[in-house]
Amino acid sequence: MTKLFLSAALLLSLNVHAQKASSVSSTEATRIINFLASDELAGRYPGTPGIDKAADFIAAEFKKAGLKPLSGDSYLQSFSVLQPRLTLLKAEVNGQDYDTKKVIVVTTRKEFKANEKDNYRLVRLTRAEAPTNQQIQSFLRKALQPKGPALVVVDTAFASIFPRLTYLKRALFQDAHDVVLLLAPEVPAAWTVKAEHTFTETRMANVVGILPGKAQAAEQVIFSGHYDHVGIGKPVEGDSIYNGANDDASGITSMILLAQHYAKQKNNARTLVFAAFTAEESGGFGATWFSQQLDPEKVVAMFNIEMVGTESKWGKASAFITGVEKSSFGTILQNNLKGTGFNFYPDPYPEQNLFYRSDNATLARLGVPAHTISTSKMDVEPHYHKPSDEVKTLDMENLAKVTEAIAKSAAGIGSGKDTPTRVTE
Repeated sequence: MTKLFLSAALLLSLNVHAQKASSVSSTEATRIINFLASDELAGRYPGTPGIDKAADFIAAEFKKAGLKPLSGDSYLQSFSVLQPRLTLLKAEVNGQDYDTKKVIVVTTRKEFKANEKDNYRLVRLTRAEAPTNQQIQSFLRKALQPKGPALVVVDTAFASIFPRLTYLKRALFQDAHDVVLLLAPEVPAAWTVKAEHTFTETRMANVVGILPGKAQAAEQVIFSGHYDHVGIGKPVEGDSIYNGANDDASGITSMILLAQHYAKQKNNARTLVFAAFTAEESGGFGATWFSQQLDPEKVVAMFNIEMVGTESKWGKASAFITGVEKSSFGTILQNNLKGTGFNFYPDPYPEQNLFYRSDNATLARLGVPAHTISTSKMDVEPHYHKPSDEVKTLDMENLAKVTEAIAKSAAGIGSGKDTPTRVTE
């Protein structure tokens, strides 16, 4: 009986020690997510008081953890998104009136006029540059990275999908460069385009804090998630608030816990950047704006955390990584978890193209080993974009364990020991 008592006491002691050794608290996770997913924030839709409250809360958590603002004295990275409404469009090509269905104007000017005498950079979109329709977006993103005004001559081989390219003008940053797209078989000798717009402006803000590095401070490692959701919508059983507890208050909670963890460690050789993005649900504007403020060559890795509040399809102590075949990011993370019992798996839902559907995509397209970590069962997720996505549906112990695994697996990247290979499309 004495031996049995001692054995039980030893096991209890080891269990208590293990709990103390854990750097991530499920109690702390619950405190954070309970606010972010509360009815008070009304679904955190961009441009609403609810998302402003969420931003202030995240900024306060960053300050309390000991993070510094990315620049200046504010954790808020503010910008405007302009939504245009076209009121006039006229075009001439080689001295003749041109079908305006073959013209798209991307501008933040209310009154726009341009012609071949203006200093517009020429971009040609042909089948050589984009052999498949799926490659068009990638080509244009790279070709139109902020480099000044551009004339994009789109080959007539793309006539059937040309109208879809209006996505380029649906919402614009206030410093966006003018772009004219012409559907034409060849570059015209002369062209003139006139357009008039009215604009609706929405002020937005990412929340960004950093832990400056030491020996390799110029190199950056990003931990991110999106703090917006879809707001108030169609009532379901009397509930119209889409709280977004798993999507993505869980990812923001994990990111804040990681900030707390690394701030206590104080041993990061590389600069750690913690970013809460806005407007992921409505177009990825927060991540896109953020990426334009950085030099992608200095970003070593990006851990984008999306929907980690439930068990994965493999059960507890597991998660998946999108795009594992595109860099050595996943291999490094799993190697650093040997002996822990936690496993990262490749994305089991390749048909959903998750790698390019979350906030990692903008930097990944620029070569950064930027990947999303998730546990969501995307094929059978019962609460996705529903009012039922509430904290009570989540497993906070598992969220804490996933966060702890991310912290351990990322340690070598933060310390400068590990460097993932770059993404190539």
